[in-house]
Amino acid sequence: MMRNLIDLLWNEWKLIEEQLSELNDELERICAADAGCTRIRQIPGIGPVVATAIVAAIGNGAAFRKGREFSAWLGIVPRQYSTGGKTNLLSISKRGNVYLRKILIHGARAAVLRIKRDRAPIGAWLDALEARAHKNVVVVAMANKLARTAWAVLSSGNEYRPTVKPA
Repeated sequence: MMRNLIDLLWNEWKLIEEQLSELNDELERICAADAGCTRIRQIPGIGPVVATAIVAAIGNGAAFRKGREFSAWLGIVPRQYSTGGKTNLLSISKRGNVYLRKILIHGARAAVLRIKRDRAPIGAWLDALEARAHKNVVVVAMANKLARTAWAVLSSGNEYRPTVKPA
């Protein structure tokens, strides 16, 4: 009986793996067919899942005047509590699209861990931020930067061009 049960579970596992592979291939095809997706996929930390989710959520980005509005809509900017001329920045606001914020943060985490800091234009910024902030703060700041960059690429219609690292 145990062998039959293990065989049944093994076959189910293989079926699910095959279905996942087909869905990943379909997502790659959808992403490759859309010009906006292909442009924002060039940004480090944005893959096919994040690209298709961003394009599905905001299209060409015309709903927002600037990248900060898009980041605020996602909820990856600090909440402010200001009184008496003092500005206090709190944790992120967590407003807006929960799914998109979550996958952007996962993409940012992967980018923070995988980017070659000495070669990437953003490497110096990441190093300086990591020296003074907790790693989760660095990841959310990177997600904020990814969201703003993605909005800029979508709204301008231009290709992603990383800033040149100063010599």
